[in-house]
Amino acid sequence: MQTHPAPTALNITGLILAGGRGTRMGGVDKGLLLLDDRPMVAHVIARLAPQVNSLIINANRNQESYAAFGHPVWSDLQPDFAGPLAGLQAGLHHCSNPYLVTAPCDSPYLPHDLVQHLAQALVSADTDLAVASTSEDHYQTIQPQPVFMLLKISLLTDLNDYLQGGGRKMETWYRRLNYCETLFTDAGAFRNINTQEQLQQQ
Repeated sequence: MQTHPAPTALNITGLILAGGRGTRMGGVDKGLLLLDDRPMVAHVIARLAPQVNSLIINANRNQESYAAFGHPVWSDLQPDFAGPLAGLQAGLHHCSNPYLVTAPCDSPYLPHDLVQHLAQALVSADTDLAVASTSEDHYQTIQPQPVFMLLKISLLTDLNDYLQGGGRKMETWYRRLNYCETLFTDAGAFRNINTQEQLQQQ
C-alpha cells in the first residue's frame, strides 16, 4: 500500500485549468482576457502561487502566452478539448509533487486559504481527494465545486482508465473514489467568469 505524507504547501503542485474552448465567451481564450488591466489567469496565479510549492498550467491554445507567466504549460493528452478531466490528467502526468490542487483560469477571486482548507479536510477524512463546496442559501443546498480539488497523484492510473473507457464527467469520476467535500463559507470566491457580460460587470 502506497503511503503519502500529509499535504502541505511544500508538497503540493497547483494546476490552473485553461484548456477549454471558451464557448460561452465566444470562443476566446478566457484566461488571457483582461480584468483590471491584467489577464484573468494572472489573478489566479497571484492567489494560488503563495499556497503551493509550484505551479503548472494546462492550456491547449496560446501556450507561449501562458508560458510568459513563468510556469510550465502542458496541453491535454486527450484530443479535441476533452474537458477539465483531460486537463487534470495532464496535470497529474506532469506533477512532481505527491499532491495536486486545481483551479480554473476564470475564477480570479479564489480563496487565499483554498489549499489549507482542502488539505485539512483530506487529512481529517482520510481520503484521497477533497472537493470544495459552497452554499448560497444558508446551507440548505450544498453545491460541489469540483474544479477546485486537492488529490493524490496516485489517482492518475484510475483517471487514465476512466478516460480510456470514454468517461468525461468530473463528478462521475471522483464520486467513485475515496473522497470528501469541504464547505467554504464565501461562495462568491468561487464565482467564475463565463461570458463577456459577466466580465464587464466585474
